[in-house]
Amino acid sequence: MAMAKGKQSAAGDSPDATDSAAPPMGYEDARAALAEVVAALESGDVTLEEALALWEQGEEYARICQAWLAGAQERLSREELSREERSPEDPASPSD
Repeated sequence: MAMAKGKQSAAGDSPDATDSAAPPMGYEDARAALAEVVAALESGDVTLEEALALWEQGEEYARICQAWLAGAQERLSREELSREERSPEDPASPSD
């Protein structure tokens, strides 16, 4: 099973990279690699040793995905806060 680190996503800054020499893995690449790991584990065609190694890889891919999602949520929250600061008037409040 060949799962190489992928290209950086256009979504912005990436999460912490574990290998600083290689470009960070993007969300889509990590998610696809995680799906491959899950499929291999579900197939049952791997030894216990291979399954443990796949599990560890899957945990790393899941961590990368979670870091990307957390970063996206943070960016959205900052944008929402910035938008609120630019328009202090609450559209839900009735005007007099």
